Amino acid sequence: MKKISFALVGAASLALAACGGKGDDALAENVQENYENAAENLDAMAVNTTGAEAATLSNQADALEAEGARKEEAIDDADVNSANAVNAM
Repeated sequence: MKKISFALVGAASLALAACGGKGDDALAENVQENYENAAENLDAMAVNTTGAEAATLSNQADALEAEGARKEEAIDDADVNSANAVNAM
């Protein structure tokens, strides 16, 4: 699980670094897509497991999708200047 969290943070950081200007819509979409990709990886892992472990992985995937959607909306609502977000890191 630590590897997934690390990969997710790294992917989000790359998404922030790749954006420029006032691309808050692109930034928000990149963040959401990174969460979605991580969720898809968990779902793929769940297919290869059984029982409680599969259910746990599936629940974690659902939580990641929801968090990605929440963060996408928060970024859009904040009208972030993504250049400032990258410089603040």
